[in-house]
Amino acid sequence: MSVTATMLPVVARPRRRVSFRAAFGLGALLLIGGSAVLAPQLAPWDPARQMLTKRLRPPMWQAHGLREHPLGTDHLGRDILSRILHGGRISLGVGLTAVTLSALIGVTLGLLAGFFGGRADALIMRIVDVFLAIPYILLAMGVVFALGPSLLNVILVMGATRWVQFARIVRADVLSIREREFVAGARARGNRPLRLLLRHVLPNALTPIIVVATLELAFMIIYESALSFLGLGVQPPTPTWGWMLADGRNYVATAWWLATFPGLAIMLTVLAVNLLGDWLRDTLDPRLKV
Repeated sequence: MSVTATMLPVVARPRRRVSFRAAFGLGALLLIGGSAVLAPQLAPWDPARQMLTKRLRPPMWQAHGLREHPLGTDHLGRDILSRILHGGRISLGVGLTAVTLSALIGVTLGLLAGFFGGRADALIMRIVDVFLAIPYILLAMGVVFALGPSLLNVILVMGATRWVQFARIVRADVLSIREREFVAGARARGNRPLRLLLRHVLPNALTPIIVVATLELAFMIIYESALSFLGLGVQPPTPTWGWMLADGRNYVATAWWLATFPGLAIMLTVLAVNLLGDWLRDTLDPRLKV
């Protein structure tokens, strides 16, 4: 008796579950990023406009709150919502620029150290060890004290102190990639080292670079907020989330909204970036699929 096709068991392919964490992280990040980009159009007030007759007004759902100031006002009568929207432009812009700068430095040095090895590897890794031995915030404070607080200096300091994360990850990946058959074959065909690095090694090392860059963005946002909180970041009247936290710390008992809403903005942004970074790591790293 022959077995017909209808009698064979049907094996259903497993469906990929949509990660709620990834969807939430991506959605929140798009919302926050879009609000920051469109801050001049979305903000109801000029973030630097002072209205002393409306100072320390609570959010609109509380008594004495004003509908035109949904999240209340600060001690100078400035609109909190407008300052949060404009502050997001600084925090996200500084974070993205600093991550790009640190990635350029770290990936370049990591490629050189891992591919060539020898003295170049030893020298670069000793520089990495020196940077890792110094707390980032102390190094940043010292450099900013010497150069003076400004937007450009903050970006340079953040980018120049966090490149070691990229260098270590890329070096470790390149050490294994350079021994693979396709690299040996390309070398045997007469490809120069620069072509080998850019054409064959770097594309195969992009996965950890993308994951580290995503996670570093969250750290950079906290980094910038900490410097601004200490008065070493972007200077007033430019609004930043860290500076708003510093302004609100003296009014926590009487005007809780001054520090609460900027703190929530930092927390949600960092959470969204971390969730997205975790999803990218789980998706792009083949070792986690075994």
